[in-house]
Amino acid sequence: MNWKDIKTSTDNTHFLANGKPLFNKHFTEVLKFHEPGIAPVKDDTGSYHINALGKELYQERYERTFGFYCNRAAVIDNNKWFHIDEFGKRSYSDSYEWTGNFQENLCTVRDNNQKYFYIDRNGNRLNNQNYNYCGDFKDGIACVKTNKNTFKHINNQGEFINDKEFYDLGVFHKGFATAKDEKGWFHIDSKGQELYRQRYLIAEPFYNGFALVTTNNNEKQIINENGTRILDI
Repeated sequence: MNWKDIKTSTDNTHFLANGKPLFNKHFTEVLKFHEPGIAPVKDDTGSYHINALGKELYQERYERTFGFYCNRAAVIDNNKWFHIDEFGKRSYSDSYEWTGNFQENLCTVRDNNQKYFYIDRNGNRLNNQNYNYCGDFKDGIACVKTNKNTFKHINNQGEFINDKEFYDLGVFHKGFATAKDEKGWFHIDSKGQELYRQRYLIAEPFYNGFALVTTNNNEKQIINENGTRILDI
């Protein structure tokens, strides 16, 4: 059976294939199967991972386990977070207050000083920079909140992609990102330049050339990439 065909039940207590229960077992909680065909589960013994045959990968039990991304899964042991590989082995010796999931072979973590930074799959830091917050990488770029409490974009070398700073930022999608300044939300290009002058209460990413925005009067509109209002919703 292909693991991609295995689904979770609506109550997240067991797995299904063609609508029928698998493995002859119900769990306290199950999460979806991820590459390379491994799923997090929880039962009376604790949290762990199983393969597509329903067999446990290892004997250890954790407080909580999460899905595999880039062949690494986040787990919690004694309130400390770290990652394991697809064989159930620790990927590095450090533990954290929190970890994210690996995206593009990099992962955001939070240390006991409540600072964020990035590590690679072996636990090595991307750079020596700490952030007040940092998000996942997408297409080689991520949003970080600097120690000045401003948001900037960085690349996967840990370098700022431009000199612009914002109150808040979104990830890039098809060349554009949402950004917020003292007047509100809008859209920017990769150089951090605004696409138009108006500002919004909410601005969603562009979807095939158009974006849903909410004005300061709580009116919903569709705009194009030039900021021209196309439609009132």
